[in-house]
Amino acid sequence: MAHHHDDQPRDFNRAFAIGVALNTGFVILEVVFGLIAHSLALIADAGHNLSDVLGLLLAWGAAWLSKRRPSKTRTYGFRRSSILAALVNAVVLLLVTGGVGWEAIQRLSDRREVAGATVIWVALAGVAVNGVTAALFFPGRGHDLNIRGAFLHMAADAGLSLGVALTGLVILATDWRWLDPAASLVISAVILIGTWELLRDSVNLALDAVPEGIDSRAVRAYLSGLPGVTEVHDLHIWAMSTTETALTAHLVMPNGDGGDALLARTCQELHERFGIEHATIQIEHGDPAHPCRLSPEGVV
Repeated sequence: MAHHHDDQPRDFNRAFAIGVALNTGFVILEVVFGLIAHSLALIADAGHNLSDVLGLLLAWGAAWLSKRRPSKTRTYGFRRSSILAALVNAVVLLLVTGGVGWEAIQRLSDRREVAGATVIWVALAGVAVNGVTAALFFPGRGHDLNIRGAFLHMAADAGLSLGVALTGLVILATDWRWLDPAASLVISAVILIGTWELLRDSVNLALDAVPEGIDSRAVRAYLSGLPGVTEVHDLHIWAMSTTETALTAHLVMPNGDGGDALLARTCQELHERFGIEHATIQIEHGDPAHPCRLSPEGVV
């Protein structure tokens, strides 16, 4: 039996620290200028951005927990906490964006006065804060679902703030007040599309689906082609965390198991070819007097 594991996730502690500090400062800025400008919209948006801070703290905590060492009661450690954080971030982002969309629909027929220049400048500050924070997580968005959740959250808010600023400028020039809720609806729709993908991927990982980008048929074909292997069964591939993939498989080798050298090479090639860092392989000799009860297709 072989056991192989690699720890290679990039450390985003600095990105989380800067992001939390910037967004906390921005929440305070919005509350202060909201009170000065008598803008309920700015104060309400401060509450929305406070959820961003909580989302970042959640993702940061999960990233920290996923690196804790295993214990007797948690033999995989807290690696799956990063999957749960990505799932919660997706749900929160969907709810917040849905709330923005609903408010926009309500305001389509409302001719209320749109806040002036102060709101535009604060919105531009939001573009800068959220844009910088999103950029910090940009390098990790492709291989870590937890980091992608943080990136999408910040990028979505940068988009919303940019929409507020641009439409505010147009409204000041034209008095087209309907443009504000209309732009919010368009931006919300774009955010929902990206967030839905995050939700789908995080739910799949939480339910132990094969991670995106790994072809289970190709993995089975590789294992079946190993020297001396006549059958592969009980093959499972799942995510231990948002950055690590695990595999278990039974290989039937009637004429010998190839020793530790074959197992070590197999684990190494699974890592290099498929990005599977944690492989556990059981060797069987196919004795009909002692069949494996997990060999039938579909048995788990």
